Amino acid sequence: MAPDLAPPRTPTDLFGDPIEDSAPLWFKASSFLSPSFDPESYIDDLKSFVPLESLAKELRSHLSSLKSELVDLINRDYADFVSLSTRLVDVDSAVARMRAPIVEFREKVATFREAVDSALGNLREGLRQRAEAAAAREVLELLLDTFHVVSKVEKLIKELPSTPSDGSTIDIVHLDKGAIINDTYSQDMGNGTTLRETQSILLERIASEMNRLKFNINHAKNLPFIENMEKRIQSATLLLDGSLGHCFVNGLEHRDATAIYNCLRAYAAIDNTSAAEEIFRTTIVTPLIQKIIPYGQIQVVDGTSSDELEEDYTQIKQCIEKDCKFLLEISSSANSGLHVFDFLGNSILKEVLLAIQKGKPGAFSPGRPTEFLKNYKSSLDFLAFLEGYCPSRAAASKLRSETVYIDFMRQWNIGVYFSLRFQEIAGSLDSALMASTITRVDNKQGKFSKLTLKQSIALLDSLRSCWSEDVLVISCSDKFLRLSLQLLSRFSTWLSSGLVARKGDSAHSSTTHNSEWASTARIEDLIYVMHDVRSLVMEITGDYLGDVLRVLESCSAQVLDLVKQSILHGKKSLEECVPMIMDTIIDAIVKMSVEDLRQLKGITATYRMTNKLPVRHSPYVSGILRPLKNFLDGEHIDLVTKETVNQLLFGAAERITSRYYELAADVVNVARKTESSLLRLRQGAQRRVGGSSDTADSNISDTDKICRQLFLDIQEYGRNLAALGINAGEIPAYSSFWQLVAPEDQQAHIAF
Repeated sequence: MAPDLAPPRTPTDLFGDPIEDSAPLWFKASSFLSPSFDPESYIDDLKSFVPLESLAKELRSHLSSLKSELVDLINRDYADFVSLSTRLVDVDSAVARMRAPIVEFREKVATFREAVDSALGNLREGLRQRAEAAAAREVLELLLDTFHVVSKVEKLIKELPSTPSDGSTIDIVHLDKGAIINDTYSQDMGNGTTLRETQSILLERIASEMNRLKFNINHAKNLPFIENMEKRIQSATLLLDGSLGHCFVNGLEHRDATAIYNCLRAYAAIDNTSAAEEIFRTTIVTPLIQKIIPYGQIQVVDGTSSDELEEDYTQIKQCIEKDCKFLLEISSSANSGLHVFDFLGNSILKEVLLAIQKGKPGAFSPGRPTEFLKNYKSSLDFLAFLEGYCPSRAAASKLRSETVYIDFMRQWNIGVYFSLRFQEIAGSLDSALMASTITRVDNKQGKFSKLTLKQSIALLDSLRSCWSEDVLVISCSDKFLRLSLQLLSRFSTWLSSGLVARKGDSAHSSTTHNSEWASTARIEDLIYVMHDVRSLVMEITGDYLGDVLRVLESCSAQVLDLVKQSILHGKKSLEECVPMIMDTIIDAIVKMSVEDLRQLKGITATYRMTNKLPVRHSPYVSGILRPLKNFLDGEHIDLVTKETVNQLLFGAAERITSRYYELAADVVNVARKTESSLLRLRQGAQRRVGGSSDTADSNISDTDKICRQLFLDIQEYGRNLAALGINAGEIPAYSSFWQLVAPEDQQAHIAF
């Protein structure tokens, strides 16, 4: 075979044209040797990018190379080729001799194969017929078994004895047809077994047979035989249900534990637990509940009934303990197989819900929040009482998933209740904050003795109401937490908007919150506001936060931490109002002090164009700090701490001094400008008349007189500050004032 690779290039033909005899890259001779080689596919793949003429040329070239290679092989092994041709004499005869036994063997194999296929077909047909026969036999046996079970059930139902009203023990019971119960039951009754117990045992046996009958019917549906027996089966079912119900009722009335146990096992066997639950409800539970919560047409309305449920639940619990506990213990006994019954939900709770809905529908109404919450908590306590009869946690979970349990909880519209409480609590605070003035109250003996304002008391009362036992619903604790934070935010906004409005910054004051109170509030009132805000902060971070965490102690540590952080964050908005209140108080004091400072402008008129010299401080100086001193001497100052007093004192003194300095600087600057202008005019006039410019009679200028007077005033002002306990030299504005008016020899040291 020709090699796949093209002939190598010469060493000097590195970049030259390919050798003419070499095959192109797209032509792969090895593809012809592939077992899956398809000529048509090969041509289709190449003709899309190789002309057919080029392909034909390459194929002819490849054919020539193959022929040349064949010749080379023959020439190389010529001796073997000649010997092979000599041994191929009379090949056809040899082939014929070899073919004969093979043909004979093939015929035998075909014959045997036909025989095997025939046998296999017969075998498969036999197996099919056998399967059909087995299925038919199974159906027949099922039908026969169904017939025997129906007959047996009918016979057992006819053998059911009648229970005497007194439930006495008998030895022999005669049937309606004069027959006698089989020897087994006769022996049981002879040993002291009551007829009711015997009947329950027989009913349990019938129920097991009925369960077997149901199994057969489910596996033989739509068969004519079953359809023909349908009336008998229905009749037997009705008879069993009636007899079982009568026996169960009789057992309940006489509290026959054995009979009840057997009846319950019978109900479980026929998968009719709802019938037993309904019988227990109507027979035992309904009369008890109707005595406590009468309803229906026979209900007597005496005009004294109420919708409270707490006392009713107490009586219902007593009735359950007395008249229902025996059945609950039987149904929850270990390894009894009676866990399928739910007498707690489908019998007791169902009847209680029905009685409340019909007898006391107002108990579910959230329109009266206090009564509603009391009934709701009593109901939760009653449900917890019922869950106490569950033998396991799984049984309690099953009770909670029952439809009647869900319906009972759905009756309590907690969302509407919270909405009403929200309006009540938030409305109470909002009405207090809508007052045009802040109101002080005498609350020394009240529950919020640390607070002095009606608005503050309303806030704390609203905050505590959110978590009080008479308001809070644990399932809505997240909503009440949000309401608490909203109350804090509302109070903080009320404070900040009022303080902003008092400053006259109407652009930043809120129009949705009442701010009139701040405009009419006196300085003393603002002290009460500051005191109450700080008291609220202490209360919220102290007892209030502790009470909230105590209410939610059943929650996880992570939840409690989130609650704590949210309340502390809400408290922060109150703390941020304290500097604003303090700033407002200081502004009010400064405004009153500025009224006396306005007299400072009269100094200019006093010393202009006169030889009068200042000898003592001005009278207005004594009144500058009078508003601050009166404020500090008031009784209300005892409501704030000493640290707060010092902050107010220093802040007010600093601002008053700054304002004092600004006014004095204006007066001095105006005086100097005026004096300079007069001096230029006077000099010009003297030059025109040729007079002397000697001004010896004016040794002290008006500006110097004004500065001397201001210097005397500021010294007195410094002494007044010292009387209040403030070092005037520590106030930057005072130092600047001193530098402005003090003589040159006294500017280096402040002394007065």
